[in-house]
Amino acid sequence: MIDRIQWLGHGSFLIQGPPLIYINPWRVARTPFLPDAILITNDLYDHCSPADVEKLRGPQTTIIASPAASLVLGDGALRLRSWQSVNVGPARVTAVPAYTSTDFYPASKGGLGFVISLDYYDIYYAGLTDFVPELSKIHCDVAILPVAAGPGTLSLERAVELVRSLGARWVIPSHWGTFGGTLIEVQALERALRGLAIVLAPERVR
Repeated sequence: MIDRIQWLGHGSFLIQGPPLIYINPWRVARTPFLPDAILITNDLYDHCSPADVEKLRGPQTTIIASPAASLVLGDGALRLRSWQSVNVGPARVTAVPAYTSTDFYPASKGGLGFVISLDYYDIYYAGLTDFVPELSKIHCDVAILPVAAGPGTLSLERAVELVRSLGARWVIPSHWGTFGGTLIEVQALERALRGLAIVLAPERVR
């Protein structure tokens, strides 16, 4: 499963199918391989890009979005709230809470993370979130976590606590390399999780 997860930069990811799933596409290239689903976690411009969604979507593509993001994307987006699920081919996509304890992205905005259940693996994409109480209900095999320094990302200590709670075997860092986060944060996370989980720096995810 790990070799089917591709980092596209910042918070954008591709899960090779079937089904073919994009998460938060932003500044992505056009492709002849149209996705089965596009998942959008919130309405911030670097996660909810109508231009990138239109660049990728085909007639059979399901757009799954948070309530705020669905308003940005307009008609055709399937709006999910926390703990709602939808099937996309052989995959099950479950929306989970994603919010910060600050005013940057509070719970009232309705931001989401997603748990993608596929081929006996659960992949958790955190979105922008702190380790909030609701996340203690989630368990997964792969966790994609925002680790770069900045609002809406996890501190090193909270990331370790969340991984321990999730029981994840693999951790993929996201949201670094664009707005100030560097490989230093990724390397620090790798050291902190040694013996607990395997950290896959994005350049090693193929």
